[in-house]
Amino acid sequence: MDKNRNPFFTQLRCRECGRTYPKQAIHICEFDFGPLEATYDYAAIRGALTREKIASRPQTMWRYRELLPIDGEPTIGTQVGYTPLVRADRLARHLGLSELYIKNDTVNYPTLSFKDRVVSVALSRARELGFEVVACASTGNLANSVAANAAAAGLKSYVLIPADLESSKVLGSLVYGTNVIGIHGAYDQVNRLCSEIAGKYGWGFVNVNLRPYYAEGSKTMGFEIAEQMGWRVPRHTVVPMASGSLLTKIHKAYKELATVGLIEADRFTVHGAQASGCSPISEAMKKGSDLVKPVAKPQTIAKSLAIGTPADGYYAIHTMRDTDGSAEDATDEEIIEGIKLLAEHEGIFAETAGGVTVACAKKLVESGKVASDESVVLCITGHGLKTAEAVAAHCGAPRVIKPSLRDFEELVRDELGSLTKS
Repeated sequence: MDKNRNPFFTQLRCRECGRTYPKQAIHICEFDFGPLEATYDYAAIRGALTREKIASRPQTMWRYRELLPIDGEPTIGTQVGYTPLVRADRLARHLGLSELYIKNDTVNYPTLSFKDRVVSVALSRARELGFEVVACASTGNLANSVAANAAAAGLKSYVLIPADLESSKVLGSLVYGTNVIGIHGAYDQVNRLCSEIAGKYGWGFVNVNLRPYYAEGSKTMGFEIAEQMGWRVPRHTVVPMASGSLLTKIHKAYKELATVGLIEADRFTVHGAQASGCSPISEAMKKGSDLVKPVAKPQTIAKSLAIGTPADGYYAIHTMRDTDGSAEDATDEEIIEGIKLLAEHEGIFAETAGGVTVACAKKLVESGKVASDESVVLCITGHGLKTAEAVAAHCGAPRVIKPSLRDFEELVRDELGSLTKS
């Protein structure tokens, strides 16, 4: 394939007015300021991409490359994706479900979050467009991924973050030698500053001027879910929402797979999950409105979801409505409970966003919005080691004894009865 001519990825198109644009580092329509989105020649893809061809390729997110917006072969993040889809029977029983799966991006390569998907697409495209400096505005996970993937590619990088992020996420960027800049302010203020920098200096900001490419990487989570379920889509998918982009792109992934003939066009529902201390999309959805009221000062332990002015909030609401979905939100206490439920029942340690997803899924089941006999996938987007301080005070402490069998037996006396051989 000519690196400058991908026959499947055709152009950028405004999501509002439909005007088309060349495949450059632009993200806003000059006529109505609507967001731009990558478009494809689905008829050509239908004839070129088959289940057999996908199965013959390496188990990474790039096995679906005809549906991703780069012109040549990927050059950054070539090992990203194809994370496990785990059948979660123990958690299912606890929640009252018969068929539950965890899409486990806590083990995504290389920085243990789904952001490695979006960054690998954005930076591969940035390299095609000739950028030498790449950057991002981030609540943590994106900063880690940009720092790691840029380092591996030999690109100079800057990551701008709120100054009060979790220390593990700050360290998770610094270690790669990137330029970490903390901003006294909320994420939305960081993002506005990044837009100004991108405009003045022409750097490749993955979630600003490269956003049409970046956002498409999220689709690969949906592609993988369908393939790993035997080329079918779950009846319900529960997705954490920050900007709302991941939810809209998983929906787009399911629709694209049906359009190109890889799955049947079955009915499915997509639900959104937010933290109560920053839930503008959830609040609008519950009110029956598509007007997303910004949250000026997010107050939640789920900092990775703390985007007060979500760029894709309007589209997330319409996606949920179009699929008969719902939105829920979770308090800090419920988030911690969700993290522990997933860890104790399935051995998966999720960051706070994962706790939000589990807690909101529990509410969706309890309210009857998710039926107990229908298939459900929970999207878990980052590893718990990234936000360990959020649960550190809620997991107890080790019981300490001397190196003595007597002391051990005294400590666990009540437990030994059921464990000792008869």
